[in-house]
Amino acid sequence: MLCLTLLGMCDCSGCHDNIRHHHRRPLPERGWIQFLSLMMLNDEPMHGYQLKDEMERQGYVRDGRFDTGSLYTILNRMESRGDLSSTQELSEEGRTRRVYRVTDEGRRRLKAGLEYMLRRKRLLDELERYYETHFPDGDA
Repeated sequence: MLCLTLLGMCDCSGCHDNIRHHHRRPLPERGWIQFLSLMMLNDEPMHGYQLKDEMERQGYVRDGRFDTGSLYTILNRMESRGDLSSTQELSEEGRTRRVYRVTDEGRRRLKAGLEYMLRRKRLLDELERYYETHFPDGDA
């Protein structure tokens, strides 16, 4: 499993010597949520509930699997780190909502994360080609 430490998105209290620590964490992992949040907020500023709903709609997280309160905690950490900024905006219903936007630092982190994942994808594609060449019937 990919440790998002290299993307600067792992906040698992410093146990990076053991990459396996992520296997014990219930899904979705905070690092992935941070990365997906950067990606989605880079396209369109959103408030937390809207971001959660959109993640579920696109199938990034399963319906009901991710707590909105946890998402706001993650968004606040990302804002403290400088990846996001937020403003209070009035909704059509007259409620105040915090709308999050990606900062220049967040865009740099997103770009670095995407580049990292694309390198890993190329490696996985090469492994798949090797497998198909050397094990055409799926036999060992």
